[in-house]
Amino acid sequence: MRSTLSLVLPRDEWSIPVVRHIRAKALREICTAPDTISDIEIALTQACANVVEHSGPGDDYGVDVTIDDRTCLIKVIDHGQGLAVELTAGTPADLHAESGRGVALMHALVGRVHFESKPQVGTVVCLEKQLAFAAPSVLVAAAQATDG
Repeated sequence: MRSTLSLVLPRDEWSIPVVRHIRAKALREICTAPDTISDIEIALTQACANVVEHSGPGDDYGVDVTIDDRTCLIKVIDHGQGLAVELTAGTPADLHAESGRGVALMHALVGRVHFESKPQVGTVVCLEKQLAFAAPSVLVAAAQATDG
């Protein structure tokens, strides 16, 4: 069993908590462990905040989230100018800086972070997190039923 949610949002700060709360609610419904939900929420917030900050005015962005019995895959799609390669490299952030730690946080919170960026075309941020469950999950039960 797989759950997919796709949203197209305006490049506006109010869109960030909207997408974060929708995804967190869905993860709670399938009994995802609270720590896993928190990690995904923070990484998703950082990816969306980067789009809002670095994308050009008037641009929208997309968020595609796919959940199965093992993983949560998030793609944040920026249709703007694209990110500079150095922003996506995962270089250590200055711990005293007021900003610039988002990419480092994403790397620390999810198992895999991948960027595809083309100047003047846009950027896709892919976040992949292995799921841990707090209780029996309908997704795991469905996967076991089809395997057996």
